[in-house]
Amino acid sequence: MLVVDGVTQIYRGGVTALNNVSIEIKPGLFGLLGPNGAGKSTLMRTIATLQTPSKGAIRFGGIDVIKDPERLRQVLGYLPQDFGVYPRVSAYAMLDHMAVLKGIANARERRQTVETLLRQTNLWNVRNKSVAGFSGGMRQRYGIAQALIGKPQLLIVDEPTAGLDPEERNRFLNLLADVSQTVVVILSTHIVDDVAQLCSDMAIISKGKIARQGIPSALTAELKGKVWRSFIDKSELDAAKSNHRVILSRLVGGRTLIHVLADTNPGPDFEPVTPDLEDVYFAALTSTQAN
Repeated sequence: MLVVDGVTQIYRGGVTALNNVSIEIKPGLFGLLGPNGAGKSTLMRTIATLQTPSKGAIRFGGIDVIKDPERLRQVLGYLPQDFGVYPRVSAYAMLDHMAVLKGIANARERRQTVETLLRQTNLWNVRNKSVAGFSGGMRQRYGIAQALIGKPQLLIVDEPTAGLDPEERNRFLNLLADVSQTVVVILSTHIVDDVAQLCSDMAIISKGKIARQGIPSALTAELKGKVWRSFIDKSELDAAKSNHRVILSRLVGGRTLIHVLADTNPGPDFEPVTPDLEDVYFAALTSTQAN
């Protein structure tokens, strides 16, 4: 289990990126959901030992991550938002080189590792192509292959599906689901559907704080009977926000659809709607924005 206890990250100039963050993450696929700038990447970098928090503690099993970061790095796989590759180097050669850096010195063991990972990530047929020429989805799958070298016990992936087309996104998410059967996987994303489809546990982060944490289905069930929708003219949106707790608004067929959070029907023009994880997400964000 990964335990993050009261972690705060204050940058130079007094900017607070993380504010007393505490979460517990069990084996499986954990979703960290939040908008851009919420603190997701800062938290991921802190857990991955790329920066030391201003205060707080992080433990993974018997490892004190802050006091002994090298021990965590031995069991960690990390896929950041952006990672560089050498131009004109094939996927096979690059992965082999990374395996050497991970300490797999035996040539036979290294070959087995590289070939297994290329097949697992569905890159075997392009193993001799330069990674620099890969599509976005292929690069992300290569990134996972690289992160899985050495059979890590903790895998962190930061915004992995941003910019992928639907087919590649689905392929990548299936790969993560497969990997999460045996290790702790943290999926950091701003895409609600990624978490809804895959994660057995999740947290929502906003303004550097954990706004909600729990099982997606349980969080959604808490809003049953409390979400109402109505179609209004765009000119009426400001008034609706003044009179109701509007958690979502979008343009549909030329009119504005709003979702309102309320214990009882907020008006004759509203009808009940079955809540989903998107409602949970926006309800949490509007709550933190109000504070």
